[in-house]
Amino acid sequence: MNNSILSDRILNLGESATLAMTRLSRELKSKGVDVITLSIGEPDFDTPQHVKDAGKKAIDDNITHYPPVPGFLELREAIAQKLLRDNGLEFDTNQIVVSTGAKHSLINVFMCILNQGDEVIIPAPYWVSYPEMVNLSGGKPVVIDAGIDNDFKVSPKQLEEAITISTKAFLFNSPSNPTGSVYSKEELEALANVIAKYPDLLVVADEIYEYINFDGKHESLASFEKIKDQIVIVNGVSKGMAMTGWRIGYIAGPKFIADACTKIQGQYTSGTGTISQMAALEAVKTDPKNSPDLKKMLKAFKERRDLLIKLVKEIPGLKSNVPSGAFYLFPDVSYYYGKTDGKSTIKNSTDLCMYLLNVANVALVPGEAFGSPECIRISYATSKDLIAEAVNRIKGALAKLK
Repeated sequence: MNNSILSDRILNLGESATLAMTRLSRELKSKGVDVITLSIGEPDFDTPQHVKDAGKKAIDDNITHYPPVPGFLELREAIAQKLLRDNGLEFDTNQIVVSTGAKHSLINVFMCILNQGDEVIIPAPYWVSYPEMVNLSGGKPVVIDAGIDNDFKVSPKQLEEAITISTKAFLFNSPSNPTGSVYSKEELEALANVIAKYPDLLVVADEIYEYINFDGKHESLASFEKIKDQIVIVNGVSKGMAMTGWRIGYIAGPKFIADACTKIQGQYTSGTGTISQMAALEAVKTDPKNSPDLKKMLKAFKERRDLLIKLVKEIPGLKSNVPSGAFYLFPDVSYYYGKTDGKSTIKNSTDLCMYLLNVANVALVPGEAFGSPECIRISYATSKDLIAEAVNRIKGALAKLK
């Protein structure tokens, strides 16, 4: 038996480039190579102790039986309070569905709304899984480019020009992975004015990096009353509370969307893990303004960002914006395309990343995976010492290209 038994669905599905690069770096490490991994999208901080304690207590309290499909009511109530506390948004618990990570929340929505050929507008650079999720759900990704000169942000004109009779949804991400760009309230309002013209357009707003924002308060598209009923917020605890392994995400949106996600989740996975839900309950109840753990993480990420930008500026040919959130830098590296060290010729960002992995032993992610082939993604979710060493290695390796 061979892979001919596999479905077209899985054969046409791309591997996550971020996970692929992490896998390659782990393989090299297992051979004793000193690889610095700047490819993974994960805070290098531990889950706060009070959150871990809540998980431990859930085990001791035997909260180990099947949960309700959309999540424990207590957790959904806490999420509703969080949305009011942090975002000024009112949602009923029946508009909230808890899933196994924000990625699960996203695919739930797309599986529930997309028919074959329905279009989803996706600004590029985008997170690697967005187009594949749309494809997997039978939809068609429609990519609009937002370049570095525009701080990687799409304009209202670009959005409106991309809308057709087949458009079902607009997938929006702020703060952004991979660019770290954050839309201001004024920029969001300009987009909202376009969205309001199309009442059947659903906006899927991925706000998973909400708390990792260096320059001010997070703003949500759902805060504009005229389009609130068109917005599905996707969020979770992975990034802001350093809980990637707990796998908790959620949506908040129109009740018919929540009902649909509950229905499909009931057939796919049922309710997500009970221990993780109880830990997430403690995390969601934590006011970010009073969280020493979040303040410590934000301070560290901002210092690392500033260091990385300073060091990258010292490398000839690299062009970068100043990200206001998340923990990524997304520099334009096209200056090096066509150059060679005599053994390897750099034709694109994938070539460059493989060159840097093999020559500098630094793992990065190529921009092709994010819809921006002129760039690479650098994660600064690691120590300042490792960032400095990694950039020094990159600088040395790039200097060999002529």
